[in-house]
Formats: sequence, structure tokens, C-alpha cells
Amino acid sequence: MNTTEPAPGQPLVTARELRKAYGSTPALCGASAALNAGEILALTGPSGSGKSTLLHCMAGIVRPDHGPVTYRAERLDSAPEERLSELRRTDFAVMFQFGQLIPELTTVDNVSLPLILNGTDRRTAQKQARTWLERFGVLDRVEARPGELSGGQAQRVALARALVTSPKAVFADEPTGALDSLAGEQVMTELTSAARESGAAVLLVTHDATIAAYADREIRLTDGRTATLEVSA
Repeated sequence: MNTTEPAPGQPLVTARELRKAYGSTPALCGASAALNAGEILALTGPSGSGKSTLLHCMAGIVRPDHGPVTYRAERLDSAPEERLSELRRTDFAVMFQFGQLIPELTTVDNVSLPLILNGTDRRTAQKQARTWLERFGVLDRVEARPGELSGGQAQRVALARALVTSPKAVFADEPTGALDSLAGEQVMTELTSAARESGAAVLLVTHDATIAAYADREIRLTDGRTATLEVSA
């Protein structure tokens, strides 16, 4: 297994000619993408174009029917589930549209959970969780449960949970889709700022051009196929 860190701008996670169908319905029809180290990459396109499926394949959540997915030089499409689970605890982080916080846990317990699952003692994990909650302006909600949070607060907690393990790559599937425009832009500002500070790469699924503008590059999907667009220099 190659553990060499890729230089900024070099491929970190790569998908080539992926095909994926759900029953008789094709989701990906030869889609390709490369998420480079340290960059923010947006996946855009109409509903049903395959954006989320491509992200899930690159995050090791879904296996493609055909085509390789590699992380550094490691094949993810054929890796055992135990290895994929390990990567999602250490090197990868995933954010979803509705946060998917555990409703029975407090804010600080939701954020510290990934660290605890990876062997960090509870006291240390909660200390790190509080640091991230303070950074994103929700430390005053540390004992609240998800049902007591606003949509914007919940996504800030989800963002803290995603970043608390210092991942190499963050996979964000419509992270602002359930928020109003102001809350969405605040979450994106915080995500991009934290990612650039830590050097994490971000793969972002969005249908919103305002959110896609935060990215360095854009890959547009249409009918399960991809085309790359430059967003900024």
C-alpha cells in the first residue's frame, strides 16, 4: 500500500470510467473524476445526473459495477468493507444534506464520536470536539440534542464532526441543500476556510451555482457522464 502523501494539486482520489446501475436504471455511464490533494472540487448537474452516486463511489460508500476508484495508489472499488470503514474513520469524512446527527446524542457527543470509535479516550475526544464547536460558533449548544438545533446549527455540528478527525478528504453531498441562502453560504465559508487551513481536499455535490463558486474546479454531470469546467484560477 502506498502511503506517500500526494503534493497539492496531485490526484488524491481518482475514478475512471465508472458505471453503476440500480436495477435497470443507469446512474453512471462512464463518469470520471479526480479529486486533487488540497483542492475543492464541485460536482454539479441536474437532478438524477449521477452526482451523489459518483461521490458515494469515490468515498467508498457505494461500489461501482465497473471502473476503478483509487485513493493514492490503493484500489477502493475492490477493497474489503473493513478497510473502507477504517478509511471513513480516519482519512475520509462525509457530510450529508440533513447532517445525519445521532438524535439521542448531545452535540459534543456527536462530534466526539468519530474520535472515540478510532480509539481516542472520551475526555480527549470531547476536548477536541469543543474546540471545533467553538470555532463554528455553536459551543453554546454543546449539550443540545439535534432536535433542539436550527438547520444551520445542525450543519455546523455536522461540519465539526467531519473535520474533528483531520481527514485527508471531505465528501460533502448537498451540505447546504436544506438551508436558506444565508446559512448555506455561512456553512460553505466555514467549510472552505477550515479545509484550506488543514490542507484537506473537498468533493462537493451541489445544484446551486452560488455554492459551486466556492470550488477551484467544477465537474458537470449529465446523464451519468462528466465534463470538467474551470471555476477559478
